[in-house]
Amino acid sequence: MMMVESEEPDTMTDTASETGLPELAISPENVCFIAIKAREYDAKDEPSETDPASNPADDRMYSVLEDHPDDPVRQEIAAAIAGLSEDEQIDLVALAWLGRGDGDITDWEDLRKAAAEARTGRTWRYLLGLPLLSDYLEEGLTAFGLSCSDMERRHL
Repeated sequence: MMMVESEEPDTMTDTASETGLPELAISPENVCFIAIKAREYDAKDEPSETDPASNPADDRMYSVLEDHPDDPVRQEIAAAIAGLSEDEQIDLVALAWLGRGDGDITDWEDLRKAAAEARTGRTWRYLLGLPLLSDYLEEGLTAFGLSCSDMERRHL
């Protein structure tokens, strides 16, 4: 589906009413930001260095490709998700489930309801545990006729 760009900022309410699709509580930009950061995070590998006190220049900076508990990408994703409202977090989980194939766009309200019922307050931890989170979020947006590449083009 090709999106028409306009000079006026588009809102999910306008898009939802024009297409007949359900409304999203979370902005596509927020979803895309989290998806892009999740892709960075997924590229990380288990730490292989037993002595992290070595000089990063000596180990060719490989440590930036390793997953550490204090990883700044992980912290950035956690902060971004924790900063969302409850409804936005519910939509984010429902989008991940939609993208994972747990239902289709006609099941959106059921997915949202299940996400709300499963909510524990650690949404970021749950989502970071999904190995294909970025793919799931992007697939979920696709069901709404949106894509992160469209968002990137508008902001670049």
